[in-house]
Amino acid sequence: MRWQDYIEQRPDVMVGKPVFKGTRLTVETILEDLGNGRPEADLLDAHPKLRPEHLRAAMAFAAASIGSEETIFAAETA
Repeated sequence: MRWQDYIEQRPDVMVGKPVFKGTRLTVETILEDLGNGRPEADLLDAHPKLRPEHLRAAMAFAAASIGSEETIFAAETA
């Protein structure tokens, strides 16, 4: 799966946040709902333009985003 086939980022749509192509629905919103335990079936019912492939694309996008950034954790103090 290529998440790029389902997700776009344009400055004129939702202030440049990643959205599903042809919608104003942000990937962030869907990932938050999934993370909070909302069933995929509920998301698909609530957003008629979404298909199961969009949900998989959102997860692939998140994985790619995390994998491409360097994270620096502050040293713990005792």
